[in-house]
Amino acid sequence: MEQPTSTAAQVIIAIIPIVGIVMGSLVVFFYLLWNHKRKILLIKAGQYARPEFDLLSFSLLAGLLLSSVGIALTVVLAIARGGNFGLLGGILPLSIGFGLLVYYGIKHGDRSS
Repeated sequence: MEQPTSTAAQVIIAIIPIVGIVMGSLVVFFYLLWNHKRKILLIKAGQYARPEFDLLSFSLLAGLLLSSVGIALTVVLAIARGGNFGLLGGILPLSIGFGLLVYYGIKHGDRSS
């Protein structure tokens, strides 16, 4: 027989995700606020150096990660559901990952020659 759950337990179970989302949002907010204030103080002190962004390394890393996630999702969804629209959940990251890897290959080829 099933035991009926109490109303208090249902309320607590409903509140836990809300509290988690609020606390996570507060952490992100204060990180952004303090990082902004830090940058402002560094600019006023004349010590701020703009960070360099390596697009090739980013595209290689993101391409590899998205391709591996896309391959795994495509295989699992193809086995579980067959060839329906649910398969797009794996094909989209797979194609984005392959696109980033192609970009890396093209740009890396331009640098070496």
